[in-house]
Amino acid sequence: MFCAAGQIVVPGRYRGGMSRYRLTPSAAQEAALLGHCADARFVWNLCIEQESHWRPGRGKMPGFAGRCRQLSGARADNPWLAAGSVIVQQQAIRDHDQAMRNFFAGTHRRPSWRKAGRDEGFRIVHLKPGDVRRLNRNTGQVRVPKAGWVRFRWSRPVPQGVKSFRVTRDRAGRWHVAFAAVPAPVPTPGNGEVVGVDRGVAVSAALSTGELLCCPALTGREQQRMRRLARKLARARHGSNRRQRARRAIARLKARGVDRRKDWCEKTSTNLARRFDVIRVEDLKIANMTRSAQGTPEQPGRNVRQKAGLNRGILASGWGLLVRRLQDKAPGRVEKIPPAYTSQRCSACGHVAAGSRESQALFRCTACGNADNADVNAARNIAAGHAVTARGGVRDTGPVNREPQPVLLPAG
Repeated sequence: MFCAAGQIVVPGRYRGGMSRYRLTPSAAQEAALLGHCADARFVWNLCIEQESHWRPGRGKMPGFAGRCRQLSGARADNPWLAAGSVIVQQQAIRDHDQAMRNFFAGTHRRPSWRKAGRDEGFRIVHLKPGDVRRLNRNTGQVRVPKAGWVRFRWSRPVPQGVKSFRVTRDRAGRWHVAFAAVPAPVPTPGNGEVVGVDRGVAVSAALSTGELLCCPALTGREQQRMRRLARKLARARHGSNRRQRARRAIARLKARGVDRRKDWCEKTSTNLARRFDVIRVEDLKIANMTRSAQGTPEQPGRNVRQKAGLNRGILASGWGLLVRRLQDKAPGRVEKIPPAYTSQRCSACGHVAAGSRESQALFRCTACGNADNADVNAARNIAAGHAVTARGGVRDTGPVNREPQPVLLPAG
């Protein structure tokens, strides 16, 4: 049953399939939006609390309808909760219900507690056609319950027929509105070309065509400023205004790097979807690759700092986001190839040897003498769709996740 426990919001994550715009609320509107975020976070955490009390034999947990009835009772007993938007609070319950479904399906982790300042956001449904309108060339308005008409930057046309939107606030203090409208896939070029994409740290994405693509990051001066701010944050007293200013400055710098990475992934994925019929990538387990090497007190890890630096480099290269956006824009045309020995196999003769990888950037085959960029050589192996077994044999993976191809029968 719902109870008035400590405050907490609906997840404010970026959704790649949504049309996202920069929101510019006034001071009064921002206070109303923060109130919605607090209500959504509070209801979400109550759902988490309910789940934590469940044990086998205690009966079935209430679903979305049952929790909505509990919410109606809680609103009747708590005027401060009734002062908020019932749509925001009900959608927080629905978000948690969907999160639990994803957890039981094995596609996501178990939902966790939401924290103020980190998970700020809420969702609005039942959007009417007149609730979004354009004011001029660069400005639009969206109607938010109890906040009125909130302006946003009209950076591109709003999709037609949207029924819901999500408002989020990142750690840098920026507000965004994302309209729930899945864009149409990028049309297939129909040229029959296949490209392999090898993802790395020094080179974010190497193509089998020989192109080397690097994900932009913070500049040298920005990284120096980040280090200075980190030292200032470490010296500041907890709860002081100086500490809050340092945290906001660090958040703004990090948001700048995240924006650049997302922009690069969007442009790169669109470019690949437009140019090639089939896009082959390595089937990498990024979550396992970026796991901490710290270990336990009984069995401490080795080279922990070096592994942490490698993890940061992997995450800063946008490996997962790039493939996810490729699958969104080119559904059915993205194939995942086992990554075993793709960096040790010669794309010219097929010989596999660890000594052929002379350095991070140079590949020279010990059998045929073929010399090439190491990442491009791996990308060509990925494009060929070959997986090398531990014994050195070559196994053709064949088409993966593709539509059935027509079979041409001989005449007569």
